[in-house]
Amino acid sequence: MSLLELQQLSKFYGEGETAVRALYEIDLSVDEGHLVAVMGPSGSGKSTLLTIAGSLEEPTSGDVRIGGAALSRLSRNDKARLRRRTIGYVFQDFNLLPGLTAAENVSLPLELDGISARKAQQAGLAALEQLGLADRAGHYPDQLSGGERQRVAIARSVVGERKLLLADEPSGALDSTNSEVVMRMILDACTRGVAAVVVTHDAHLASLADRVILLRDGRVVDDVASDLSGSSLVTPRA
Repeated sequence: MSLLELQQLSKFYGEGETAVRALYEIDLSVDEGHLVAVMGPSGSGKSTLLTIAGSLEEPTSGDVRIGGAALSRLSRNDKARLRRRTIGYVFQDFNLLPGLTAAENVSLPLELDGISARKAQQAGLAALEQLGLADRAGHYPDQLSGGERQRVAIARSVVGERKLLLADEPSGALDSTNSEVVMRMILDACTRGVAAVVVTHDAHLASLADRVILLRDGRVVDDVASDLSGSSLVTPRA
């Protein structure tokens, strides 16, 4: 079943002759449990695709459906609720709240959704432990390295019952060891039925995906199945 559907999606910035085309008539569907890697040169529209898919930005035309619900028909509050409950988003700049500890940043979305502070904290700590950050749970973002902040952002994106994971260069600030930890966590989320879209320049991460989408000048120029058989990181997925 398709969890995410982009239908004739276009995005233009500005108007008239000075308008800049970021995306043009994109059609893309991502099934539950599947990982799709999005690649392309700088300025090809990769990050714009993620922000629109995650309901953080409005398209100029076309529509986004998540779990069958058309975002264009949802109220502002409904979109906020969808982002909080359904979508995990990993930003390039981490987007952590500086006044909260690592554990509090991870557990905050759960608490906002009505889960008790104790259960939210337990879930947050478990996610941090999976990424090797249990000893950094009480540290604030400015006390963490760039790689540690990236892993906190990953933990926040997968904690709870998220159904869609959108990640913009999730391994960009990490060394090879921690990149593999993050890759494993994303793949584990997919085995639980999460649909994931990852923007990446990392060929190894892309090789672990079910499909690789290539963008150029705001258009999909290639959409190919990826060969998962060669990686020791990969476990069979239904």
